[in-house]
Amino acid sequence: MSTLRFYAIKETLNRKPVVIEEKERRSNLFGKNVFNEHAMRQYLTKEAYNAVMNAHEFGAKIPRELADHISTGMKEWAISKGVTHYTHWFQPLTGATAEKHDAFFETTSNGLAIEKFGGGQLVQQEPDASSFPSGGIRNTFEARGYTAWDPTSPAFIIGTTLCIPTVFVSYTGEALDYKTPLLRALSAVDDAATAVAKYFDKSVTKVQATLGWEQEYFLIDSALATSRPDLMMTGRTLLGHTSAKGQQLEDHYFGSIPSRVLNYMRDMERECMLLGIPVKTRHNEVAPNQFELAPIFEESNLAVDHNSLLMDVMGKVAERHNFVVLFHEKPFKGVNGSGKHNNWSLATNTGVNLLGPGNTPMSNLQFLTFFINTIKAVESYEELIRASIASASNDHRLGANEAPPAIISVFIGEQLTKVLDNLEHVTKGKLSPEEKTDLKLNVVGKIPEILLDNTDRNRTSPFAFTGNKFEFRAVGSKANCANPMTVLNTIVAKQLVEFKTAVDTLIEEKKMKKDDAIFNVLREYIKDSKRILFEGDGYGEAWEKEAKKRKLSNYKTTPEALKAKISKKAITLFEEMRIMNKVESKARYEIEVEDYTKRIQIEGRVLGDIARNHVIPTAIKYQSVLVNNVKGLKEIYGNGFTKMAEQQLEIIEAISEHIEKINEGVTEMTEERKKANNMNDIEKTANAYCENVKPLFDVIRYHCDKLELLVDDELWPLTKYRELLFTK
Repeated sequence: MSTLRFYAIKETLNRKPVVIEEKERRSNLFGKNVFNEHAMRQYLTKEAYNAVMNAHEFGAKIPRELADHISTGMKEWAISKGVTHYTHWFQPLTGATAEKHDAFFETTSNGLAIEKFGGGQLVQQEPDASSFPSGGIRNTFEARGYTAWDPTSPAFIIGTTLCIPTVFVSYTGEALDYKTPLLRALSAVDDAATAVAKYFDKSVTKVQATLGWEQEYFLIDSALATSRPDLMMTGRTLLGHTSAKGQQLEDHYFGSIPSRVLNYMRDMERECMLLGIPVKTRHNEVAPNQFELAPIFEESNLAVDHNSLLMDVMGKVAERHNFVVLFHEKPFKGVNGSGKHNNWSLATNTGVNLLGPGNTPMSNLQFLTFFINTIKAVESYEELIRASIASASNDHRLGANEAPPAIISVFIGEQLTKVLDNLEHVTKGKLSPEEKTDLKLNVVGKIPEILLDNTDRNRTSPFAFTGNKFEFRAVGSKANCANPMTVLNTIVAKQLVEFKTAVDTLIEEKKMKKDDAIFNVLREYIKDSKRILFEGDGYGEAWEKEAKKRKLSNYKTTPEALKAKISKKAITLFEEMRIMNKVESKARYEIEVEDYTKRIQIEGRVLGDIARNHVIPTAIKYQSVLVNNVKGLKEIYGNGFTKMAEQQLEIIEAISEHIEKINEGVTEMTEERKKANNMNDIEKTANAYCENVKPLFDVIRYHCDKLELLVDDELWPLTKYRELLFTK
């Protein structure tokens, strides 16, 4: 066993668990480090408090003079908790969060010092934006970018730093972050959904998109993880033979949580409580050392912030427990990957879930309206939905081990399919009193009874209805939720606008009653959307053939999927809904294409290094041991040694063959990388990495993994799957 691997395993086995005692109720801890309503009432004037609440509830602008009052109260609250610095916390297009800390400390002219934090520092800052990806929006030498306070997401404290959630825009006003387009999309869906909800309840004045993400992840001992260069550099194992025991016995799923992991979870959940992240559920996932946590649903913007914050917190807490958290969608071959299921719905200010059936035919007609419009939105923009979850890492996950395929479809269940079939055959035009009564009482009115025992899930469905929400299962575990949520809320907003226009036209021009008009429009949407509905197994070839007949896209790689983001249809959508202009759309496309290329490039370099500097030398060393063994047998037995050394000779030959194939593969991969790097077009470069470089990873890996089975375990340098996944 290599020295590094030996000491990594030894250190892991000698770990003493960090025991976490929960002495205080979680309800008492919740939000203690958040500048929430309770804190604002204590530290803000009535006018300042009302200004923040109006900004949060109605999007009203905060007067500059009140910003000074708010900043002073926020500073005093933070200092009372030991805070010394503040930062504008934002989400640039790197996929991570960003922060630049400044001290409250300032000197005065008389040589003294004060703690200062004014309204200007709260509302806006100018970080150096030169090194953040911009997709050509601005040149590297033009560093100016602005962060601006988002009052809809409360400030919070991490350590001794006050973190203020902000948007991040360029000097010329284009969005350089994930939050800005999301806020615009949420505003659009609010306006559109509120207008439609008023058909059913005039008192509705606001609709919020809600989100409940389910975060899957792996926990690996830090000593074992650091002994694997591929894990540390890329987040996944680029080689490694599958363990004899994996997940085939299904004994890890929902099993007893290991004590060391449970202590980590307790510690992490306590930090979440302090930060107001409402985590509620924890459990073992399917793969060994894979786990999941899920929160209570929240308003989407806040939920996205909380998920980004959570991922950062999880990594920091993991260090205290000598763990490394893996968010990569497929860190281990042969076992389940990790997703971040986005559970999405719409809720009114009157407390109604628009995707939850009610107790009356009218409330169920409202449910059907938003239910069918969501399906129609996904049908119309299925390529854009696929593009919203595309990444180099998610490509490894989609289509296997319970992850949904790359073909976007909607699962609604057998009973709701029957309901839609009944609605589809509603008489076109005005309904007779008998038809309307039959429809409302026997079809629409019985929806709650139908759904009572019919909320099963299809794990192969990318977009499934699960009782009172849609579950977007295709989102990857590393992803920033803002990306798919911006797309989903935008397309639903667009669809609801079109729906209202169609209904109002029938009411005004055809003199139809409201219910008749709604039924007529929904009837057409059901017909138009049938191609996106699928209840079966998404993994089979039969579905691929059927999807092709239905003219559904099947983009299995990120470069081909991302093109939907710059299609005329997508650019028109985002411009019409005022989410992003053409420059912003194209910039995001370029950033994501370059990100894909760079990640494959890094993986290729790491794999080549490990193959030539770890695997091949180890294989040669073991081969030399076998050669000396054969020589010894020849010295003892003379010409009769051949039969006795038959197995050794076969292994020696096999090792040589694998070494040759690995070396050839690395050489070819390097040459293909050079060709790709010399291309001046980002699309061509990405396609070259996808089609010519990435396939060689599997070739190199195959032969490395075969050597792992042949070479003496005492010599093998890399920590194996059986150690990474089964050492607690």
